[in-house]
Amino acid sequence: MEDFRVEATLADGERAHALQDDLRAATLGTEGLAGVMVTRDGRHVFLYADTEEQARRAEELVRRLAPAAEVALTRWHPLEEAWKDASLPLPRTPEEEAAELAAREAAEREEAAEEGDYDWHVVVHLPSRASAVELARALRDAGLSVRRRWRYLVVGALTEERAEELAERIATEHPEADARVEANLSDLERSPLQFLPF
Repeated sequence: MEDFRVEATLADGERAHALQDDLRAATLGTEGLAGVMVTRDGRHVFLYADTEEQARRAEELVRRLAPAAEVALTRWHPLEEAWKDASLPLPRTPEEEAAELAAREAAEREEAAEEGDYDWHVVVHLPSRASAVELARALRDAGLSVRRRWRYLVVGALTEERAEELAERIATEHPEADARVEANLSDLERSPLQFLPF
């Protein structure tokens, strides 16, 4: 199963709210759109579907109900963790997969620079202050972002996969350390979405 999204951008939030209501009313009992979800964020309305066919039906409905809206049909690319034009295929070769992963890491690096923090952290508890200082120095020398508090380290990671790799490496090279991966929950607090089923 794949994820598709229709995004409608309207002139203002009031029109977006009205479109959201119209979509709910228009799709009651419509079999072709069963299971489609809608969210609204300001002047943007998003419709989420499991199949391209269902997404195209949702797109047609949006264009009919809101002809002045800017409408885009996108597909979720899980490696890049990005919504991209639905006409772009998912990566099929190792080279295409590597390119999407590189694009994702570049976007995460830019976001971390803007926000001053990473979406993922490796939290390391060491048995002594001296061992924490030594490991912090080695990780910084390797180009990683490290904060140390007493015997604890917090190491920034661009992606969950990179965080898991680093935690595993630290656990292997420093068996006395307790290393675990944590998501930066402040990222979720910045983007609350209300999910409303049709």
